[in-house]
Amino acid sequence: MRVEHARMHAKHRGHEAMHAEMVLILIATLVVAQLLLVQWKQRHPRSYNMVTLFQMWVVPLYFTVKLHWWRFLVIWILFSAVTAFVTFRATRKPLVQTTPRLVYKWFLLIYKISYATGIVGYMAVMFTLFGLNLLFKIKPEDAMDFGISLLFYGLYYGVLERDFAEMCADYMASTIGFYSKSGMPTKHLSDSVCAVCGQQIFVDVSEEGIIENTYRLSCNHVFHEFCIRGWCIVGKKQTCPYCKEKVDLKRMFSNPWERPHVMYGQLLDWLRYLVAWQPVIIGLVQGINYILGLE
Repeated sequence: MRVEHARMHAKHRGHEAMHAEMVLILIATLVVAQLLLVQWKQRHPRSYNMVTLFQMWVVPLYFTVKLHWWRFLVIWILFSAVTAFVTFRATRKPLVQTTPRLVYKWFLLIYKISYATGIVGYMAVMFTLFGLNLLFKIKPEDAMDFGISLLFYGLYYGVLERDFAEMCADYMASTIGFYSKSGMPTKHLSDSVCAVCGQQIFVDVSEEGIIENTYRLSCNHVFHEFCIRGWCIVGKKQTCPYCKEKVDLKRMFSNPWERPHVMYGQLLDWLRYLVAWQPVIIGLVQGINYILGLE
């Protein structure tokens, strides 16, 4: 017994120092990568967003095929097909009048589904932790797998749809002409036209609309309520589509039941880094360890 223990000790001698080196490499890589990503995002936001969106879309697909998650693959294909069609419509010139509504309706639908799925998944996880799954005679591992799966679906597709929605919102608003990322808009905005969709506004701000109300921002520009909500929540824009003045989201979403949607959107933005860049950074760390001969 002592001989085997001595052999084991001799075999793993020096591993403590090796593990310390690996931890230092991990921390250094995370810090440097974070600094580089921040600088890239600030200096070249367009290319950063496009690369991040591509990785968000492709990286989970690699693990799906590798681990044979066929259910996720089917949902991913359906989502990608419809989103590709919507994105194609949003990037056409001239822009069809019904396209902005189509785009925002699709991404708002996915946003609400992902929000509900994430909430159900979170509740399932919490119920399992408190042992409530036993009331329904469900095994803890099955209940936890169900909750984590729903939570992953909700968060992943929530992040993905917001990135696609932001890209489509930029294309459509620039095509309509009332919005420009840099410089002045190419068209003058009339008081009776919505700068998000380019369509007429028939309901006065003070009136109650039958189908939809009209909303006025603090800069006095008016929009269809559905359009400006889609612009802010789904398209991740917090400025006026015409003059770029800051939008007061607390004033827009005064109803307490609507504020969680804003917080959920912020949570999705924070999770983007974990899904898109964390696997790349971990792969880079493993590559450095392999080159240095660390196991």
